[in-house]
Amino acid sequence: MLKKTPLNQAHREMNAKMVDFGGWDMPLHYGSQLEEHHKVRQDAGMFDVSHMLPVDIKGDNARDFLRQLVANNVDKLTIPGKALYTCMLTPQGGIIDDLIVYFLSESWFRVVVNAGTADKDVTWILKQRDALAPALEITPRRDLAMIAVQGPNARTKVWQVVPDCQAATDELKLFQSTTHNQFFIARTGYTGEDGFEIILPAEEAPAFWKALHAAGVAPAGLGARDTLRLEAGMNLYGQDMDETKTPLESGLGWTVDLKNERDFIGKQALLDAKVTQQLVGLVLLDRGVLRSHQKVVAQHNGSELEGEITSGGFSPTINQSIALARIPAEISPDDDLHVLVRDKKLRAKVVKYPFVRNGKVLI
Repeated sequence: MLKKTPLNQAHREMNAKMVDFGGWDMPLHYGSQLEEHHKVRQDAGMFDVSHMLPVDIKGDNARDFLRQLVANNVDKLTIPGKALYTCMLTPQGGIIDDLIVYFLSESWFRVVVNAGTADKDVTWILKQRDALAPALEITPRRDLAMIAVQGPNARTKVWQVVPDCQAATDELKLFQSTTHNQFFIARTGYTGEDGFEIILPAEEAPAFWKALHAAGVAPAGLGARDTLRLEAGMNLYGQDMDETKTPLESGLGWTVDLKNERDFIGKQALLDAKVTQQLVGLVLLDRGVLRSHQKVVAQHNGSELEGEITSGGFSPTINQSIALARIPAEISPDDDLHVLVRDKKLRAKVVKYPFVRNGKVLI
């Protein structure tokens, strides 16, 4: 039996094409993945992300526990509502998951973990809690739903539906959150566009979803979510990173604080690591489509070096095929580079990602 979010029936009423996504019955699209992608870039779209899991960590030493649990430094969180993107690592430095930590008070932090790793994450967090801070209360919040409203007009349309939340959220900066009545509203999007991520009681979600739709917010599925996040140059767990890779070879060095004296799980492994790979953006110069697991070959100082595409696809905004690829660290943008597509060597070039941000092409 597939797991269902509180919005499952609403998706079916909107004629969504439903698919098995990591054991969850989720919408792939509602008719046209391409239209949904453009709607988010140009107006406003909404995603059911209720398969992701908020986990509340409560207790007097919650901050000290998180100092040790995650690679980024939660001491950066000084204002209630502030959020931090980080990775949770194995002792060997591999990525258990990437997640967002919200600081609500000194005795209450909330982490939001990925759907596919949620059970593993909770087990790991509980194990570390038992070893480091047994008095802490760890509560997975499956009683909540999550809806992400994204696009240049997303915030305005949320205010149309919930007018009295505008005062509380108008000045909300990126990676901040606030609470308004039953809504927990954050600004930490995954699409490269502005918007809100709204956590609310599960039973309230279908009515809110339908009200957003009535206000002109287009429902969008997993297909558009993937092309949008790829254009935004954002990693997907299980493709661009996993327990066999460290943040330093996954383009996530900026989410790790190695300068602070605090110790955290995986720190020593990162300090000892010799980084031999890098995650880069690719743009295909020849006709074709880039896909994950395709081999990348580059000529560097007379040698042929190999890498692999981790995420790839056609970019509807740029109208070209783009990818994230893990390649040897010594390869530079000037090197002659090809991707093997159906046994053909197609020309590609290394570019700095993100590819698209706030509707603008950056490459």
